[in-house]
Amino acid sequence: MPQVTIYTTMVCPYCSRAKRLLKRKGVGFDEIPVDRDPERRRVMVERSQRHTVPQIFIDDLSIGGYDDMALLDERGELDTLLGL
Repeated sequence: MPQVTIYTTMVCPYCSRAKRLLKRKGVGFDEIPVDRDPERRRVMVERSQRHTVPQIFIDDLSIGGYDDMALLDERGELDTLLGL
């Protein structure tokens, strides 16, 4: 199964939605909080080329934020990326 990483902040409703979607699918993930760690935020921006959270990666593939992941799920593409 691919490695899923999600960069989050504590007060982000989209972060909560993204984690809920992954949990509903039974997918484990590494959560990296960036709200109090400028170095982790810098790494997130460098990897994703985006400043907003959440930023979600499947292995090294940046799939964007929650809306992007939800769209992939609607299209039936997310399960394939997750190896489900």
